[in-house]
Amino acid sequence: METRELRYFVAVAEELHFGRAAQRLGIAQPPLSRAIRQLERRLDVALLERTSRTVALTEAGNVLLREARAALEAVEAAARRTQRAAAPEPGIVLVTKAGASGELLAKLLDAYAAEPGAVPVDVQLCGIGEQEGLLRAGRADVALLHLPYDSPVGFDTEVLAVESQVAILPAGHPLTTRPSLRMADITDLPDLPLPRWPESDGSYPSGRGPQVTGNSQLYQLIALGRACAVLPDSARTHLRRDLVAVPLLDAPTVTTLIAWPAHSCSRAVADLVRAATRL
Repeated sequence: METRELRYFVAVAEELHFGRAAQRLGIAQPPLSRAIRQLERRLDVALLERTSRTVALTEAGNVLLREARAALEAVEAAARRTQRAAAPEPGIVLVTKAGASGELLAKLLDAYAAEPGAVPVDVQLCGIGEQEGLLRAGRADVALLHLPYDSPVGFDTEVLAVESQVAILPAGHPLTTRPSLRMADITDLPDLPLPRWPESDGSYPSGRGPQVTGNSQLYQLIALGRACAVLPDSARTHLRRDLVAVPLLDAPTVTTLIAWPAHSCSRAVADLVRAATRL
């Protein structure tokens, strides 16, 4: 299959209308229709169910849509990595979630900077769960991921830290006087619901907690008595004075990984990973 055919098919599958897909692609409708039929003949499957008024995906079409998106993303990522490899000034792009692993990241950057032949590291802070997508898309060379929240599938990884979690509560709340808590103590607090973080598609899970996109917003809501949160123990490092962290005895641990594309042959990335694993 050619990337052109895959782009054509993705446009039709997403629009479910040949006219709109042709307009989106900037081509005429007849060659688009011919290209899709040629693709179906080559694969010997029906990808679309067509009537005079509607277009729908078959089960095979749904599978190809998922695979085609992944294939096109991989091609685009390869182009970006190739272009960056040819840049006149060498460097590494490292992505991490804003507000996460701050102390660990600082130690990592210092350790790598002391290495012979170290290149500049461009640290890009992103939103919840975005670092995985940026790494897959070729917009970054290395990422700090956090299990169980991010997926390491398809990457090479090394474990950097494993830490327990704490409950973040507003100062003065009765639970802050206790030496430790359990998840059951905070999951149903009527006045302090747990926040709702965005899913990978940008939607939010159902619930009564506030929608949040970052730690700064979350901390403000907690200080106002509108929410509580469960965060890694490292959140204590720069915690505001109007917030209190209490250990959670039964919360799952959080594992911080350094991740990079499995096929990467970058010397700079290898040096950075070695520096990280020696911390």
